[in-house]
Amino acid sequence: MKNTPTRRPGAREAVARLAGWRPTFRMRLTLLYGGLFFVAGTVLLVVTYVLVGQSLRANPNRSLVRTTNSLIGQYQVAPGSALTGGEISGTPPPSPLTSRTRITAKDAAAFREQIRQVQEKYEESTLNTLLTQGGIALGLVGAAAVGLGWLMAGRALRPVHQVTETARLVARSHVLTERIGYEGPRDDIKELADTFDHMLARLARAFDGQRRFVANASHELRTPLAINRTLVEVAVRHNDATADVRRLGESLLLVNARHERLIDGLLTLAGSEQEITDATPVDLAEVGAHVLDVAGPEAARKDVTLEHDLGPAPTCGDPVLLERLAQNLVENAIRHNRRGGRLRLVTRAGRDGVELAVTNTGPTVPSYELDTIFEPFRRLRTERVGSGRGAGLGLSIVRAVATAHGGTASAAPREGGGLVVTVSLPRS
Repeated sequence: MKNTPTRRPGAREAVARLAGWRPTFRMRLTLLYGGLFFVAGTVLLVVTYVLVGQSLRANPNRSLVRTTNSLIGQYQVAPGSALTGGEISGTPPPSPLTSRTRITAKDAAAFREQIRQVQEKYEESTLNTLLTQGGIALGLVGAAAVGLGWLMAGRALRPVHQVTETARLVARSHVLTERIGYEGPRDDIKELADTFDHMLARLARAFDGQRRFVANASHELRTPLAINRTLVEVAVRHNDATADVRRLGESLLLVNARHERLIDGLLTLAGSEQEITDATPVDLAEVGAHVLDVAGPEAARKDVTLEHDLGPAPTCGDPVLLERLAQNLVENAIRHNRRGGRLRLVTRAGRDGVELAVTNTGPTVPSYELDTIFEPFRRLRTERVGSGRGAGLGLSIVRAVATAHGGTASAAPREGGGLVVTVSLPRS
């Protein structure tokens, strides 16, 4: 049996993270500054190397040449030699002559060749020293330039970070009164900050107008429906009311009740998208237990069995809206369930947050319709022909309330039919 090589746990994830890693904008600016500096320094070092090399070849060590010619001139040259002066490069041989003697032109030429070789080694050593010490200096100064570029990039991006922090604060707290108020020169950063402040001001005015509309609509829409319901109930209960009048009145009461639910759902949807101003500690387990108790009679009429697994799930938010969230999930799971089916509500706490999940045994839901069931007035295809089961706002309110509390709402099909709707909220 072959032994398959094992990989350390997490190696694949580390490789995937490294492959998908992208440097930040500040790091890219720093690398750009450092890269330009190294390119310019390398070009300067190459130009200096070429110029110094040409200078050494064009102007040899004249002091060494004079010393060599003087040494050769102190000795007699054999007759018939063709030895002349001329320029000699290099240094004297290691063992200089110590007495006057006769030397031949061949000896003088060999001496000059040794001096030339020493001169070439001197030039090569000088150029190598220039490259080595210049490269070390370029590396040290380049490292300092990269560090300085990192600091300068951070300073240049400080106004952008200010814009980002303000946007993050607005997104987290839904407080549209925050402003950047950037005070700097009239440049691109100043224009960006002013544009963002102007956008926040317009959003604040729009949300204020929406709040006023919700407050006014809450009274203007509910009051006429309440009056209509009262008048119809009085007419139906009157002693002189005929059977036809009673049947008509009951039909009108059903229509009026549906309109009241529709308006209540619209107002709740609009209100749940507003800022959460009264956040208090809430345990989703307690909310789930209360909602299941309230939904017990309706589940009994539909012959739906209620099950639960209520673990501690502490969070913070508006208790009324969180109760409405759980109530909508349970009511939706009962109405879209089959007779004799089951409904299971689970609350649990995890490392990153808390969850409330509702599972039912209703009809099979196509996976391609899961993204649309959270939109207002959207129902499954099997429910569009009838409007008695709701206005299609239940799951829209669920997602709006979850988003207002900094959470998410998602749905997944259950094997064998039905849905599993999960709401994830931050942990308290």
